[in-house]
Amino acid sequence: MQRIFSRPDHWPLHNTASSRLIEQQALAGVEAHTLMRRAGHAVAALARALRPHARSAWIACGPGNNGGDGLGAAIHLLAAGLQVEVTLAADVARLPGDAQDALKRAQAAGVSISSERLSNDAPDIAIDALLGIGGQREPAGELARWITELNQLACPVLAVDLPSGMNADTGQPHGSLCVVATHTLALLTLKPGLFTGSGRDFAGEVWFDTLDIEPPLLPPVAWLANTGAPAAPRQHAQHKGSFGDLAVVGGAPGMVGAALLAARAAHAAGAGRVYVSLLDPDASGLDPLRPELMFRPTWWEGPAEVLRQSTVVCGCGGGDAVRKVLPRLLSCAGRLVLDADALNAIASDSTLQLLLAARRSHDRETVLTPHPLEAARLLNMSTGALQADRLVATQQLAERFNCVVVLKGSGSVVTAAFGTPSINASGNAALASAGTGDVLAGWLSGCWSAASTSALQAARHATWLHGHAADRSRVSPLRASDLVEAMHVASPR
Repeated sequence: MQRIFSRPDHWPLHNTASSRLIEQQALAGVEAHTLMRRAGHAVAALARALRPHARSAWIACGPGNNGGDGLGAAIHLLAAGLQVEVTLAADVARLPGDAQDALKRAQAAGVSISSERLSNDAPDIAIDALLGIGGQREPAGELARWITELNQLACPVLAVDLPSGMNADTGQPHGSLCVVATHTLALLTLKPGLFTGSGRDFAGEVWFDTLDIEPPLLPPVAWLANTGAPAAPRQHAQHKGSFGDLAVVGGAPGMVGAALLAARAAHAAGAGRVYVSLLDPDASGLDPLRPELMFRPTWWEGPAEVLRQSTVVCGCGGGDAVRKVLPRLLSCAGRLVLDADALNAIASDSTLQLLLAARRSHDRETVLTPHPLEAARLLNMSTGALQADRLVATQQLAERFNCVVVLKGSGSVVTAAFGTPSINASGNAALASAGTGDVLAGWLSGCWSAASTSALQAARHATWLHGHAADRSRVSPLRASDLVEAMHVASPR
């Protein structure tokens, strides 16, 4: 059994369909009921580890094999001396074979099993074994009642495989009810919904047990990225010109701060020379905090060759003024990061969309860093529809514009066109602060310029470090200007 966020690994993620295929393959290679018995043992072991002094446990079991896992756990917890109560929300005659076996073993072991709770005492730990990946619609009836009661408990709640009521593929609830677990033990496979959308809020701390089954041969639908690759060490003979020229184009009237945040982040990430091309003609030509930044009011109108050799981040605080600069940047910039108002402008202009989609055919790489509303505008869909399947939406966006996309939010999704997406494992709600997205765009462009790495590698690294700095922070929310320094300190060397 492994605690997911404690290990710096890239974990394969499997959706409901591939998890079922993997389960079928695993079942074919072991004796009947073996997997469920292993699952019951694993759930009980984690429950005892989480609450070593617990005297009582309530296990809410449902009508499928998830309920059977809970029944198996009840046997082991009772044998360990706990007072165990099981509520079974199921028609016993219709339980699947493995769950039937678990029920018979639990009854033989003397486990208290009923359709109602017989004790009014609060348990020391509760186990959600109601639905698992079998739940495909909003819970109702008894299932809804037990989910509501589980969410009212003050004790830890351990979900088996995933919180009941949650979509394993997307992290979104099937309806208005979903278990809010303190811990989730994923079995056999890790499901992407545990790590993106609302999944992290429902799942709590995620643990994983392979049930002693060899890693599956099926390719994952996504990867959980739990590390960031450190930059290559700088050589003594290198100089500022070795790390590229970078320009930030943005900062319309009233929004200069966004461009400065991106520029400071790009500089801290390692870009050799950072130019700031503000779209506010009356703005100051000096950043008192970072006088190293060089201000060039119309940098984007310079020679095409200069733009081709530079890394550009465009859109941070760009307002409507950014529309006039986009055609040239889309046509000429060699490496281009598009954020905020640049994305909104492209979403409403078919000509800009064509220029964006054509960049890759001219050997020009692009990274888009939208939040969900910006991404929804680019895909001409509602934010709700996009959030309902973040993996699919991110892949659609990357393929439509043939670029790298970072869909921000809880469990940011990073992908390139026609590649396997990754879900970023770092970060927390401390990043829910104005300007932190500008910092991400700037840092991404800075490490892309400095390391001469691919757009995808730069996006993965910057996204991970962005969240990692927040995870290390002792304050929340984390102010964007402080985030730049936090990322600089946290950056692997």
